[in-house]
Amino acid sequence: MNIPESKFPRIVIIGGGFAGVNLAKSLANKDVQVVLLDKHNYHTFQPLLYQVSSSGLEPDSIAYPLRKIIKKHKNSYFRLAEVQQIKSEEKEIITSIGTLAFDYLIIATGTQTNYFGNTAIEAHSMPMKTVPQALNIRSLILQNFEKATITHSDEARHAYLNFVIVGGGPTGVELAGAFAELKNHILPRDYHDLNSSDMQIHLLEGADRVLPPMSAHASKKAETFLKSLGVQVHTNTFVKDYDGKRVTTNSDLELQTETLIWAAGVTGAPVNGLKAEALLENANRYKVNRFNQIEGYDSIFAVGDIALMPTENYPKGHPQVAQPAIQQGQLLGKNLMRIINNQAPKPFTYNDKGSMATIGRNKAVVDLKHFKFGGFFAWFIWMFIHLMSLVGFRNRVIVFFNWTYNYINFDKAARLIIRPFKK
Repeated sequence: MNIPESKFPRIVIIGGGFAGVNLAKSLANKDVQVVLLDKHNYHTFQPLLYQVSSSGLEPDSIAYPLRKIIKKHKNSYFRLAEVQQIKSEEKEIITSIGTLAFDYLIIATGTQTNYFGNTAIEAHSMPMKTVPQALNIRSLILQNFEKATITHSDEARHAYLNFVIVGGGPTGVELAGAFAELKNHILPRDYHDLNSSDMQIHLLEGADRVLPPMSAHASKKAETFLKSLGVQVHTNTFVKDYDGKRVTTNSDLELQTETLIWAAGVTGAPVNGLKAEALLENANRYKVNRFNQIEGYDSIFAVGDIALMPTENYPKGHPQVAQPAIQQGQLLGKNLMRIINNQAPKPFTYNDKGSMATIGRNKAVVDLKHFKFGGFFAWFIWMFIHLMSLVGFRNRVIVFFNWTYNYINFDKAARLIIRPFKK
């Protein structure tokens, strides 16, 4: 792996997501050697993946090179690798490019799509957890538009223009709103030979309301916004099967569609090698204490979505969103230095800054501790926070330009089938 020996303790971080990147930043230029491993060479700003899927942004707007993040950190290294096994007794990991010893190991591998054991849905639906998956969705949508213009069959045209999104959380709601903007603004202008009313967007949610993690006020407003955009919202609806052509549900609802996007849940992405009792099987997440140490280990930690830290306020663990991952990564960096210097680490306490979701132009909902509101102001706050949270000045400039262009011209500039998708 060509990592030089060092007189400093070696801290190995698996995963370049929000938790891993913020941990690496907090250890910058300290008396430790940091090795960051990821199977991609970039950090993905996942909250804006849906905009890549819906042709609003190019992928390089929301991705940032991991090497660039740590390039000014002395004694920090990045390796493009997939970790295959942890050998805790030997304090080393086995990766796709070799074996590496560690003094402290941090697992920040995040989550993967959860299909709840339904192999048919896994085989035929479209997930959206990574940049390549978002590009697949973008290509499929645009290819479906093209196929709809040349088919002579009304039934086939309906299937090409019928989009089903499963999961009414923030990802599903935001994606449905983005698709509605495609229907209302792009289809009438780019595809004159198609009737935009033929494009149907169905959002399916198993709970009795959309945005279940947010307040009832936010859910009601979000559903109103979605319906005003033409999205058909189906609550208390579970998908039973999808064969690539037809969706069947627990109710009488059946939908003919070429496109089903699965945003109905995630599960942890653990690494092989740790004791079985360290992993909570029902959640596929590592159980950690208030210092993010994995149960049963002193020098192996987990942060972010892969970590489940039961607390009084969060008995089932913290929400699997960016803020807990960022805060855990930042604190663990400080705690590792305390541990190395024989000082007591500080317990983690989550500072909930609120939650938000956007549904489209001038439409968003925000839940703060003492205030809940929606509409244009919420949308403006959502845009500002997401813009400033992007890694890299260039990315902020590009996203700001795209959003401004889109707002003025009612256009989405990234409608390119660069890499055709094949089922």
